[in-house]
Amino acid sequence: MSCASKQPIGRAAATSRKILAPVTLCFTGIFSIDRAIICPMNSAINPIQNMEDPADTVVAHEDRLWRDKGWTCCVIKNEDDDGWAVEMTKDGEAAPALVGPWTMGRDKKNPKPLDVSAFNTLVKTASEVRRRHEQQLHAMLHKQVWVDTDDGRIRVTLDITPDEDDPYAMLAAENATGEVLARIRVTPAFKLDARSAAQWIESGYAKPH
Repeated sequence: MSCASKQPIGRAAATSRKILAPVTLCFTGIFSIDRAIICPMNSAINPIQNMEDPADTVVAHEDRLWRDKGWTCCVIKNEDDDGWAVEMTKDGEAAPALVGPWTMGRDKKNPKPLDVSAFNTLVKTASEVRRRHEQQLHAMLHKQVWVDTDDGRIRVTLDITPDEDDPYAMLAAENATGEVLARIRVTPAFKLDARSAAQWIESGYAKPH
């Protein structure tokens, strides 16, 4: 999502929601707002180019736009009320990693200007949110269970490939020494747990129905 664009990009354009309470931060994909163009339009930044090539990022230190250290911070207006919000976007990514409320300025009308301290804090928070999201995604796509058998312990894994056109998963088994015993393609809806893994092993690694 570009703070220099009048139209939201990608999934964020689908819905319009209010900014939540000041303590609330959220991850991209489930939150969006109507927005006015707040970031300076005369900034020497090409957001589309930067999304394609982060190496071309232009540093910007402005009251409502801060771009540095691989991140872009932009103050935006919530059209549903009188509040302000801030979004953090990682260089090379189209959608923001973090969207949250922003402090009102002393005049109780305009947003508080961005500064080095605020930007560094936002970078730290956005990086942590992004890291947790990646961990959750990895846990969803890569699962494993151990099964005790007469031949020793067997590790059964399920690796899901969320391809847009042809999603699939690979179900595999290996012994304690790492020797692959079986590997087959299954539907990504296959539920891997101790019971289903044991049943697969007992079936001689036949393809699950």
